[in-house]
Amino acid sequence: MYQIVVRPSARKELRKLSAPVATAISTKIESLAQNPRPEGCKKLVNNKENIWRVRVGDYRILYTINDEIRIVDIQHVGHRRDIYKG
Repeated sequence: MYQIVVRPSARKELRKLSAPVATAISTKIESLAQNPRPEGCKKLVNNKENIWRVRVGDYRILYTINDEIRIVDIQHVGHRRDIYKG
């Protein structure tokens, strides 16, 4: 089992979402503790940090995985139109 670490910026992004969307995303984040590479996840191309993404409807969760110390680091949560900017 992996430990889930949610960055403060990701927590802030999650609080801005509507309750049903935030619940669905929180459930998906919790499931990453069991399987950090679920079906449908993708490793982003052209990134230096080895960032993965998983879809929850029109929303995305961006995270890194450290297999050595078994940590999933949630970096960003947001709508697909906004999440990849910046």
